[in-house]
Amino acid sequence: MQYKSPNMTSEELLQRVRKIEIKTHGLSRNIFAGEYHSQFKGRGMAFSEVREYQPGDDVRSIDWNVTARMNRPYIKVYEEERELTVMLLIDVSGSRNFGTVTQMKRDTMAEVAATLAFSTIENNDKVGVIFFSDQVEKFIPPKKGKSHVLHIIRELLSFEPEHTGTNINAALQYLTNAQKRRCAAFLISDMMDPAFSATPEKKGEVAPVVIAARKHDLNAIQIYDRRDAEMPNVGLIKLRDPETGKRVWADTGIASVREAYNEAWREQQNALETVYTKTGMHNISLRTDEDYVKALMRLFKQ
Repeated sequence: MQYKSPNMTSEELLQRVRKIEIKTHGLSRNIFAGEYHSQFKGRGMAFSEVREYQPGDDVRSIDWNVTARMNRPYIKVYEEERELTVMLLIDVSGSRNFGTVTQMKRDTMAEVAATLAFSTIENNDKVGVIFFSDQVEKFIPPKKGKSHVLHIIRELLSFEPEHTGTNINAALQYLTNAQKRRCAAFLISDMMDPAFSATPEKKGEVAPVVIAARKHDLNAIQIYDRRDAEMPNVGLIKLRDPETGKRVWADTGIASVREAYNEAWREQQNALETVYTKTGMHNISLRTDEDYVKALMRLFKQ
């Protein structure tokens, strides 16, 4: 199913915003707010002062520079950062405009992002957004408040990018440059970017995903359609790559053709798992016809 951008009237857009607000705001308030708070609030610790070491203190907190100057042990004292910033990195490339079961990938992405955004403001934190294709398409600076989240939802539903490709590394590099303080970042994408999967293997340079994962609490949410992962037996069909526009005929009645397609998906997933393992990223993989509530709960509980 190929998505065609509707020419929504202002009234239709407001109706869609209201519908997604009702659905996702309730979820965030009743289900996710507590999980969000326990998992992300309090992770960020700001340096406060140093004091002399006391028996029972964690030796990992010793400030060795001060200890050397004073000739007796001192430790660093931290306090919890009361305000957290959440950044949503949302893939708006051409491949999001695909869906064969209940809805498009873009619709699931919008609902997941809206739920996270509402969870953020329920805890009086800031939320910002980076829309990206093969370049950063739009940056919405972090702010608080319901009106800000509704603005984000309107953009989620109506924004159309100038480009159709995917460059996750470019989005992560932008995050690193734009967000100086540590934040909780959620990468929401179908992850169809071979360059991203290969980045930890590069020699002689530090990949953007490695830098971003060190600096921020980076989480990956892969959203895919069942036909991304498995080709059905429907005979001779014409396929179109939504990011490049390339078209090709495929005889899905041939078992080896279907298996080659399915194997390519499995290899991509294995490569992604390597990225997650090497960077320590928490991650979930969510199909468009699955319950994203359970998937997000899994992510929080990782």
